[in-house]
Amino acid sequence: MKRAGRGVRRALTEALREAVRSGRLTPGTRLPSSRRLAAELGVARNTMAAAYGDLVAEGWLTARAGSGTLVTDTMLTWPALARAAAEPSGELRYDLIPGSPDLTAFPRAAWLKATRRALTAAPDDAFGYGDPRGRSELRAALADHLAQARGVHTSPDHILICAGVSHGLQILGEVLAGRRARSVAVEPYAPDRYRGLLAAASLETLPLPWDPHGTDPVPPEGTDAVLLTPAHQFPLGTTLQRDRRTAVVDWARRTGGLVLDDDYDGEFQFDHQSVGALQGLAPDCVVYLGTASNTLAPGLRLAWMALPPALAEEAVAAKGQIDSCEVLSQLTMAEFITSGAYGRHLRAARRRYRDRRDSLVTALARHAPKVQVTGTSAGLHTVLSLPSGAEQGVLQSAARQGLRVAGLSRYRHARSRHAMPDALVVGYGTPSDAVWPQALSALMGILS
Repeated sequence: MKRAGRGVRRALTEALREAVRSGRLTPGTRLPSSRRLAAELGVARNTMAAAYGDLVAEGWLTARAGSGTLVTDTMLTWPALARAAAEPSGELRYDLIPGSPDLTAFPRAAWLKATRRALTAAPDDAFGYGDPRGRSELRAALADHLAQARGVHTSPDHILICAGVSHGLQILGEVLAGRRARSVAVEPYAPDRYRGLLAAASLETLPLPWDPHGTDPVPPEGTDAVLLTPAHQFPLGTTLQRDRRTAVVDWARRTGGLVLDDDYDGEFQFDHQSVGALQGLAPDCVVYLGTASNTLAPGLRLAWMALPPALAEEAVAAKGQIDSCEVLSQLTMAEFITSGAYGRHLRAARRRYRDRRDSLVTALARHAPKVQVTGTSAGLHTVLSLPSGAEQGVLQSAARQGLRVAGLSRYRHARSRHAMPDALVVGYGTPSDAVWPQALSALMGILS
């Protein structure tokens, strides 16, 4: 039976109006004919046509002869979708590429105070060429911080300061090549630049298997090393399970292989007790790699490696005899850690990014309930499922609206036998607090 009446008409009008306002119906969208939509909803055609007419009169819809009924091109949608959808210029408006924090949240005042204290206390020889391992003040501060926060067991003598994780992998590639290593096992989905750095050292990268529990980290026999992101796998967002952590350490001890523990997002775990770094299980065969790029800013060019004692001298030699990392940043970082400012900054950042994660999950439940979200327990990114074959189309649509996001397929190893379903990898760390609601609305406009 077809339903009619003012109550039905009002409900239809409000539902369509909200769909346009929220961005679920984007500007320019062609709506079904009133006859077709009335039949699908089980309402009288006249009631459906009257609801369309109300929204045309209000300016939400446009009726064009020969074109049907469309969402008005200049319509503003909640809360700021107009800037992302109603004016699709192709210019970058919102950056949701993973791998960067909110740079507007850099603790400028606290960093400036730490810089002043560090400069005042610095000895004159701090401004010379220095120890190629990095400033002793920073290595000592890191040894204490990493032991408490990440369960890393090392001494300052075995910490090497480098200019980013990529620099660290470049150094380790030279070390492995010098040991006549031939291959490194890597996760089936990972940044291609890391694979490129290892390939530049004439090392073959072999993709590890993947199953519903995540990466199977034990490489095939004859592999010389394995590179993992056990705390929050990039980009799939899983955490390496306890039995697999033990298994890969057992492999390293049994074969003499090396485990490279990239502690990606290790400082940003939200929903459970922080999982300690893999290095703590086997400091003699695991290299720990950490960085300030995600916790503070990539422009600092500060990262560090905790090296097995037997590897430390070779790594220093591969880096070179002059400390290539800017000394003032090292001194400031040391002061920032020892004063407690770094810990306070991390706690505030965790709250900020946890809130963003929560708002993303809530928005998906409301506007795109069919999209599954995974990898939410930690970090600055998450993975959103897409229908099969939809990834490239969604990326193109996002680009037209000025929204920059990454498809999961871009991170897949070309030789991996396991292909994950289509998905987006969404980095929610980059936008500022002021821009994040608008970026989220734009994303929902694409997905809904």
